[in-house]
Amino acid sequence: MTGADNHPAAPGPDAEPRIRIVLADDQALVRGGLAALLSMEPDIEVVAEVGRGDELDAAVARHLPHVCVVDIEMPGGDGITATGRIRRAHPGVRVLIVTTFGRPGYVSRALENGAGGFVVKDTPAGELAEAVRRVHAGEKVIDPELVRDSMVAGPDRLTPREKDVLRQALTGARVADIAATLHLSQGTVRNHLSSAITKTHTSTRGEAAREAHLRGWL
Repeated sequence: MTGADNHPAAPGPDAEPRIRIVLADDQALVRGGLAALLSMEPDIEVVAEVGRGDELDAAVARHLPHVCVVDIEMPGGDGITATGRIRRAHPGVRVLIVTTFGRPGYVSRALENGAGGFVVKDTPAGELAEAVRRVHAGEKVIDPELVRDSMVAGPDRLTPREKDVLRQALTGARVADIAATLHLSQGTVRNHLSSAITKTHTSTRGEAAREAHLRGWL
């Protein structure tokens, strides 16, 4: 054996820094599928997977990924709210929302909370990987169909307090219960509900809550 044989091999393409990913999705099968697909890309590495919104913060703090690929509807807190926390705590970490629910209001809420992209789960694997790369590079990546749907649905005109009240109404809570939970008077709750009903063009608080939820405003 010659001395040259003892020298380390020159670094190849795989030695280049890879995009480190943390995945968040409550469906284990979907999460595993996304991890498998993204891990097949030579420039992407999945460093952690979580199934709850309240597990994402710790995973990001521990692994310091380049990009988080996040679902919206998860136990322990929704992905959009988690996105806002991540972006405030770790401004250098990008977030790509990948969800089954392409509701128009979700897009604007995600962007307001600092998401770098928003695509649906049936996006082809190659396009998803490219979305990760573009978000990592600082670009905004949004499914064109979702953009069109958002324009058709119109802007979200609900106030933060109206949304709080509607979230409670969505559970079937009575006015008295909503007032107690939010520390408001019953009259104030009724005023917020009346305003929300008008803005959603509905007739009852239950209809207003469901409509706001379907539009992705809650």
